[in-house]
Amino acid sequence: MLKTGKTTQETVYGITSLSPEKVSAERLLQLNRQHWGIENQLHYVRDVTFDEDRSQIRTRNAPQMMAALRNFVISLFRWFNQSNIAQTLRDMAAKPCLALNLLGL
Repeated sequence: MLKTGKTTQETVYGITSLSPEKVSAERLLQLNRQHWGIENQLHYVRDVTFDEDRSQIRTRNAPQMMAALRNFVISLFRWFNQSNIAQTLRDMAAKPCLALNLLGL
């Protein structure tokens, strides 16, 4: 690509229940990009910031519960316009009173 100056073409196939009469190619592209936006916003933060892939919690309902708690924390930080989740976590670890202040307690 940039190093070689050559370009490539990629064909991607997808399956949808939407008929061609109900959705255009542009709309399908938009839906696909929205999916990856969610992937990048939530799962990337869970994978990188919380290092979820290396979690050793594996029994019973604990993995699902931890994922739900992580999602809750991420959603709560975004609700309060904290765009840098990792920095907010570091700040609150250093000063736990910030978490209470954020919640108005």
